[in-house]
Amino acid sequence: MESTESSYVSSPEAPRKRSPPPPKSPTSDSMEKPTYIRFLVSNAAAGSVIGKGGSTITDFQSQSGARIQLSRNQEFFPGTTDRIIMISGAINETLKAVDLVLAKLLSEIHAEEGDDVEPRTKVRLIVPNSSCGGIIGKAGSTIKSFIEESQAGIKISPQDNNYYGLNDRLVTVTGTLDEQMRAIELILPKLAEDPHYSQSMNAPFSYPVAHNSMNYGPNGAGGKFQNNKEDRSNSVTIGVADGHIGLVVGRGGRTIMEISQVSGARIKISDRGDFMSGTSDRKVTITGSQRAIRAAESMIMQKVAYASERVMD
Repeated sequence: MESTESSYVSSPEAPRKRSPPPPKSPTSDSMEKPTYIRFLVSNAAAGSVIGKGGSTITDFQSQSGARIQLSRNQEFFPGTTDRIIMISGAINETLKAVDLVLAKLLSEIHAEEGDDVEPRTKVRLIVPNSSCGGIIGKAGSTIKSFIEESQAGIKISPQDNNYYGLNDRLVTVTGTLDEQMRAIELILPKLAEDPHYSQSMNAPFSYPVAHNSMNYGPNGAGGKFQNNKEDRSNSVTIGVADGHIGLVVGRGGRTIMEISQVSGARIKISDRGDFMSGTSDRKVTITGSQRAIRAAESMIMQKVAYASERVMD
């Protein structure tokens, strides 16, 4: 489930024409400092970034001098159905590669919509929670100046406690490609100043993955038995809007069975009309180890969030 985002957002005026990145000044040694940036890319769009036989990603790496890595197919950022792309290198190389990747993604949108007006799109950056303070600044002063200077909308999601071990937040940058790049050109050097930021570079895709080595059947009957505390049964009940229950169950119960098998949790849905107190949300009771419960909850919320996004679009 994508977090509700904070209110830092701009309302820029008319879009500007695309301009090249500013020339590197002789004193900008800091631009050659090694760093990285991570952002989300849909599974479908990941293919266009990679290209046939890896041709596009190889070309972008040689043009920019940066390294471009993608999380594996089905290896998503928690609460989304998006893969993670990490670009690393000197700041100027990283920015060049980001520009190439975002321009490629934008060209796909142009090809689909055939519109001459450059669309305002969004890119979601993954930023460690500990590094977000530097972007926000005292009383929001830094983020406000970045919004004014770039003309992009910049929103930072609150920390999401739904996912165990998730210490990252999403920074959504909205605007034309030019506006987005100007915002990223301001954000990235700021992140690079933070000594803790570089630590996440070693494990770019290490999120609690919703996969369990134990092969559970839909009733939670495990083929193996482990005696550690982690696998002792716990139970959590969450509410899911009545209208979204069908998505969680799936045709013929296929989706709920798959979630149960992958996570290792048992999942029970309340009967029609049996709601969480004071709501019209059905009760979804998840039973299993803490890890299995987290994985199942993440997958259920992912289904619901995807449906909600489609309605909003």
